[in-house]
Amino acid sequence: MKISTIALQSLTATTLLLASLLSAQSASPKSYDCYRASKPLSIDGKLDEGAWKKAAWTDDFVDIEGDAKPKPRFRTRAKVLWDDEYLYIGAELEEPEIKAKLTEHDSVIFHDNDFELFIKPPTGTPGYYEFEINALNTSWDLFLNKPYLEGGKADNSWDIPGLKTAVSLKGTMNDPSDKDKGWSVEIAIPWTAFASRLPVEKPKPGTEWRLNFSRVEWKIGQKREDNWVWSPQGIVNMHVPEKWGYLRFR
Repeated sequence: MKISTIALQSLTATTLLLASLLSAQSASPKSYDCYRASKPLSIDGKLDEGAWKKAAWTDDFVDIEGDAKPKPRFRTRAKVLWDDEYLYIGAELEEPEIKAKLTEHDSVIFHDNDFELFIKPPTGTPGYYEFEINALNTSWDLFLNKPYLEGGKADNSWDIPGLKTAVSLKGTMNDPSDKDKGWSVEIAIPWTAFASRLPVEKPKPGTEWRLNFSRVEWKIGQKREDNWVWSPQGIVNMHVPEKWGYLRFR
């Protein structure tokens, strides 16, 4: 039996879609035990305080599709802490050429190389929060009432009141003449910042949230960015919260 070119293309596309869906289903979300900081952290972009040194690193980030794709070119890893006032996130991004151009708050930050946070408190609703930051310490914070594929809408009017962020460079910004080591970022989000969109309660030991980290990395000449994540999604879509990892407060 002969198969037309159009039918073959359709069959191939369907096969690839099914393969992606099976991969997404088979990827097991990771988990991270988040411990209390003994005292408030100084947000300077450097993860050198005693509390950070005691906190465990996540696994190194992998491609968003998981083992189906090559290992990322550069290392990325993160840490998380908490206290009565803040959720603290720290990340280290290996980067031989640190570069960024966006300086306006709520720009589409992933047009630069960036670090991203996706977080979903246990509110019983489909809403969640997203935060992106580049090496210039320019950020974008937004709320989604539900995932895009379910008809969700991005709410860019959500700004994180009391947010603290800082970036520390190990190299020079936007200077291709030398080789850099990378950059680190430190973020402190007040627990009170979430309540304007969802009825979020401050966590206590034993509370479990959903969380994932992402890194967008552009390669010169690429038309499509690389997406590297902590807990693989199985598909090229960060907006599938059920595939995110688990953040367990201790």
